[in-house]
Amino acid sequence: MMQVPVNEPVIPAEAKQYVLDALESGWVSSAGRYIQEFEEAFAKYLGVKHAMTTTSGTSALHLALAALGVGPGDEVIVPDFTMIASAFSVLYTGARPVFVDCDSETFTLDPAKIAAAITPRTKAIMPVHIYGHPADMDPVLSLARERKIAVVEDAAEAHGARYKNRLCGTMGTVNAFSFYGNKIITTGEGGMVVTDDDAIAARVRSLKDLSHSPAKRFVHETVGFNYRMTNLQAALGLGQMAHIEEFLKKKQWMADRYGQGLKDVLGLRLPVTRPWAKNVFWMYAVLVGDQFGMTRDTFRAELKNRGIDTRDFFTSCAAQPAIRALGSAQGPFPVTEDIAGRGLYLPSGLALTEEQISAVIATVHSVAHG
Repeated sequence: MMQVPVNEPVIPAEAKQYVLDALESGWVSSAGRYIQEFEEAFAKYLGVKHAMTTTSGTSALHLALAALGVGPGDEVIVPDFTMIASAFSVLYTGARPVFVDCDSETFTLDPAKIAAAITPRTKAIMPVHIYGHPADMDPVLSLARERKIAVVEDAAEAHGARYKNRLCGTMGTVNAFSFYGNKIITTGEGGMVVTDDDAIAARVRSLKDLSHSPAKRFVHETVGFNYRMTNLQAALGLGQMAHIEEFLKKKQWMADRYGQGLKDVLGLRLPVTRPWAKNVFWMYAVLVGDQFGMTRDTFRAELKNRGIDTRDFFTSCAAQPAIRALGSAQGPFPVTEDIAGRGLYLPSGLALTEEQISAVIATVHSVAHG
């Protein structure tokens, strides 16, 4: 029986060589040539002025919000359907996440729900590009300009995705990426904050390095964080940047193969891509409907028994015990609650082979047809 993991990265030869070079140089911590080179390569790819490495996508979001001055008493609008790190990053600042429901097709935040969630305390809106599909940004950006609210894009899952030909992670005031092991570009753990705003960039650089005073090191006038990426991680990331277009083509190939192979499976809703979007299919996310003949959980278990690994969709942020314990109950969010119970993603890693994807498709048919 073939075993197919849900996600396995590809590590190019350059990345391995750069990591070895960093090791041999002795610059293994948060200084060294690869930090700057990775930041410059990422900024060039996006066409932004500033890109600043950090320890994770979560810390990147925290830094973005902190650099905007978000703090106690403030509110940040966050989609209810997202990885919990989006909401946690708001809580780290002392602010309150205010959740909105998602679009039933793209799973990204529903722009029509945002206006009703804005209060005088709203400091930022955090659209999240989910599973590789861009959020509908123009209504978000228009409303934010009108209300003088910052926009922080969570582009953790959307390296190379485009909204009306604009790269995700370039449209907000300050934006965040993740380089976790399952991301299109990975450093194992790591993240990046990007912005065109010089003042915000300066604050991010200071905050991520413990807020040392520019006048005298080891003097700290404000509270900072140790969110520094290592030179080893940056070497790994830089070695992957030369292959990003190749990686994106592999993701499209994966989506095309799944789309052709699974289009006739009754009750299985395949990913929807809006006409204005370039979806990078970070994960190939499907919904199990009533006509499929079994629940999502049963389907997952049957696939697992046959060697195919999958993952559930995210769970509603507002329903999380850690969020509910803070009081101020929010909801209901019917779309999020529906898709969270019916969604899963199939093996989607860059290392996926033709043999493996054929096995996944055949196994899905076998399970679906009893």
